[in-house]
Formats: sequence, C-alpha cells, structure tokens
Amino acid sequence: MQDLINKLHEFANQDFPVPEVSAYLESYDFRDNDRKRFRFFEDAFYTRNLVFRDMHFEILVLCWSPGQAAPVHGHEGEKCWARVETGKLQFCNYSILSQSPVDLKMDGQLVGGRGFLDGPAEVHSVENVFDEPAMSLHIYAKPFDACDIYDMEKKTVDRVTLNYHSKFGELC
Repeated sequence: MQDLINKLHEFANQDFPVPEVSAYLESYDFRDNDRKRFRFFEDAFYTRNLVFRDMHFEILVLCWSPGQAAPVHGHEGEKCWARVETGKLQFCNYSILSQSPVDLKMDGQLVGGRGFLDGPAEVHSVENVFDEPAMSLHIYAKPFDACDIYDMEKKTVDRVTLNYHSKFGELC
C-alpha cells in the first residue's frame, strides 16, 4: 500500500496527469492481504473505508453487498478513479445538461469486473447489480467532505456530507 501512496504523491506534484495515473492504477497490484484490513460489509448500505488521506488525495476502499448503490453524484470538479477489486460493479457516467432544473445525459453504462478502472468521472453512479459482494479502490484528488447528489426523478440536487464507515482499518 505504501508504494501506491508514494506514487500518488508523485502524481500530486504533477496535478494528477490522467493518462499516467490511469495506467498506473490499471497495473497496480492491490494484494488481498492489504485489502482485507478494509473489508467491512453491511447489509443495509455500502461502506466507505478510509485508507489514506492528506491535503492532496485520499484513498478509499468501498464494499458493496448485492443490490447496493451509490446514487448519481458529483466529485466537486476533482479527478477521481474507481477500480473494481473483487466482484463486479455497474458504472453509469453522466454529463450535466442543466443545473436548474437538473437535466443529466447518461454518457455510458459499463460493467466492470476485477481490474476494471473507471475514471476520472465527474458525475456518475455505481451499483452492485450482481449476486456477489464487490470491493472497489477509489482515488480522489483533492479530498472533499461533501458532494452533490442528483435526483433525476425530482430534477433536484441535494448537498450531502460524506462519512466513513472505517478509518485506517478501524470501525468508526
């Protein structure tokens, strides 16, 4: 894990060049031994598990039981990447056509298994539509503590504070 943190510090000094970060993350070996420390599943919701955070970036492991989903949400204009580590996830990426009323256009719907890398995505949703649990590794350039959630039925945007289920391998 320390090798990932060190490399991300190098990328932070270059403002996270997308092709280089993406290539590195596609080849990164996040060993099961390192992963298991952040493996916290819940039946009622997906979990956000903090691995590392400083002013330049944060690393999270998200754990998804079958049927769990993150709603359509933004990333505060920052670069972010998500890589599937176990299981499979469905990613839907969107473009914002209008903020008021909210109008989004789905740019693509992708299903990714182990090793699949999505990003950087500005606005997307993530869902485990499969019968097995999934884990994903998330890298956020310039961490943020709140984000916009887009309700496509009501055509509204809600501001939501983000929380962690665990920090550094310990439940909150």
